Amino acid sequence: MSRYMQLTVRIKPYYKKGLKEVYPGLAGNLSYLNKVLVEEGPSLFEIVRRLDKLLYDLEGNSPFKEILLKHRDKLRKLHKEIQEFIADWDLAKADQALYKIEDIFDEIEWELDKV
Repeated sequence: MSRYMQLTVRIKPYYKKGLKEVYPGLAGNLSYLNKVLVEEGPSLFEIVRRLDKLLYDLEGNSPFKEILLKHRDKLRKLHKEIQEFIADWDLAKADQALYKIEDIFDEIEWELDKV
């Protein structure tokens, strides 16, 4: 690494129509906690990073909290793996793990539709 510069990899959201359109159930429940967060349209990776804080704030919304708790360990494990893949510059594996996070959020959205 250079003495005065460093390389970084950043995960940015890429929703063609926005978080609210892709995951309306998730966005609606997150808006209950933090409307600004939803308006910013965070990446799913960022939502996982904030997951413990979100769960702490969800005392009044038990169905949503229970769904997130059910998936928390898998999401946190994937988040950690992605950070490690990025640190090792193994971006292909990081991308594969991001797809797995998306799959879990698809499942969360499906479960929210049933509530």
